[in-house]
Amino acid sequence: MTGKELDRSVHQQLRTLSKENAEGVAQHLVMVAALLEVDDLESAEAHAETAVRRAGRVPAAREALGLVAYRKGEWARALSEFRTARRLSGSSHLLALMVDCERGLGRQERALELAMSPEAKTLAVEDRVELAIVISGIRRDLGQLEASQQALQIPQLKGSARKPWSARLSYAYAEALLALGHDDDARDWFARAADADDELETDAAERLAELDGVILTDLLDGEEDDDEGDVAPAQGAAPGGDAR
Repeated sequence: MTGKELDRSVHQQLRTLSKENAEGVAQHLVMVAALLEVDDLESAEAHAETAVRRAGRVPAAREALGLVAYRKGEWARALSEFRTARRLSGSSHLLALMVDCERGLGRQERALELAMSPEAKTLAVEDRVELAIVISGIRRDLGQLEASQQALQIPQLKGSARKPWSARLSYAYAEALLALGHDDDARDWFARAADADDELETDAAERLAELDGVILTDLLDGEEDDDEGDVAPAQGAAPGGDAR
């Protein structure tokens, strides 16, 4: 990890630091991203905290620590870091995550107020989609099932081209339909989500199978036990054991 893997915008933020410090912080930020990819949250947190200690006024450092806290379900800490990142950068691109943090803290009404703030209208398309997904979830929390569905009826839902948000948006819409009891329509949207989910961001395939009444079985489950039985049958393994 050299630190050069970061986006140009982040390197611009690091220009306020000395060259040596900027290079070190950049390397820590790259490590945070890499460790989040493999769900090593503790190590990611250590790198993020180091980046903040060395560059506390760099928005990307505060955002990185916020993302780690968000992934850990530490909503209050994540929200605090996202607020700091927004204040330092002037950007509202973290708004959907901030709204979801408010939701995680059980403050649904405050979350909706934030989601309807003027900044929401300035978001890029992908961030608006993520915000719609969060709003739908909040409406479902509040028992407002029709509003949950309506929150997702945005232009991007009808698009045929595959986009980075396609799987998550289709999945969320399927969830909203399922909550309304529209099982057949929900099945169709879970199928769309599964088809678009190349990165396996959702469990759409499993949800689809569940609606179809299919029981998924792990063919490797118990394989190790069976192998041990072949080597040492005297220890209790029986011929023709359950391979599952």
